[in-house]
Amino acid sequence: MNFCSNCGSKQISLKIPEGDSLPRFCCEQCGEIFYQNPKIVVGCLPVFEDKILMCKRAIEPRAGFWNLPAGYLENGETAEEGAIRETYEEAHAQVEIIRLHVLYSIPQFNQVYLHFLARMKSPDFSISTLESTEVRMFAYHEIPWQDIAFSSSTFAIEKFLEAKNSSYEGVHRGYFPGIPNR
Repeated sequence: MNFCSNCGSKQISLKIPEGDSLPRFCCEQCGEIFYQNPKIVVGCLPVFEDKILMCKRAIEPRAGFWNLPAGYLENGETAEEGAIRETYEEAHAQVEIIRLHVLYSIPQFNQVYLHFLARMKSPDFSISTLESTEVRMFAYHEIPWQDIAFSSSTFAIEKFLEAKNSSYEGVHRGYFPGIPNR
């Protein structure tokens, strides 16, 4: 942080403010405290007739790898609205949310993923030239496990397939590899 967005001062320091327990950027001029919070990533696990819709990423990180449609939640959106928007932006697919499926924490990168189980309204989808180079429906036995971009998508798909053989309909909590379940 180079300057205070409140007063314009360049007198910014990283310190633990009085009454707090974590280091924060603080303006020495006006006393403003700048809190940095994790990014919320929302997406869907879109299903249609025993197939899962996945997108091949057109952008870094992990361009060329498969992923569930997901992206950053925008200001003014509910998590569900963001997941529906991201699914449309990346795959031009219309979905309806069934329920929250996965809460996946990646504290090393300050991200929290919310993957929703979603039913595709129709089998219609297409690529998004900005987001995806390919969009495809995969039968469960066709999932390209070795070519999945992010561990959050792998976790969401694994838990979905496990739940198909059980009555569990709760939220699955996962953590980036290397983080023990807390």
